[in-house]
Amino acid sequence: MGECVLCDVAARDVHGRIIHETRETLAFLDPDPVAPGHTVVAPKDHYARLDDLPDDQTRDLFATVHALVGRVEDAVDADALTVGIDDGEAAGQDVLHLHVELIPRFDGDGGGPIHGVAGGRPDLSDEELDDIAGRIEG
Repeated sequence: MGECVLCDVAARDVHGRIIHETRETLAFLDPDPVAPGHTVVAPKDHYARLDDLPDDQTRDLFATVHALVGRVEDAVDADALTVGIDDGEAAGQDVLHLHVELIPRFDGDGGGPIHGVAGGRPDLSDEELDDIAGRIEG
């Protein structure tokens, strides 16, 4: 086994329940799921973060996510689906190979919305929001 479990799954060195594959992207059931149908979608090549991924592979990755959302939800009769990326260790990324998590959700499952991942909300003034928007715009 190599240094990256997702690279190992892509190379078929580690068993994965592969449910979808393109030339550049692989989707498989998470072996330690947080819900039935929990799916991992990842580029076959190793890229640690989203901004490392080339444009053509970004399109393929998100086309795969788009193709699978309804199929995963239907397969486990889920009420909804959370789509998430932990992009960097501070965001909770524990496998440093970019991947998208498709997590089926069920009414009453006890999970919260994605807005809850950062804890409390900052109290930002309009001036601070304008400043941040300006820095992002470039």
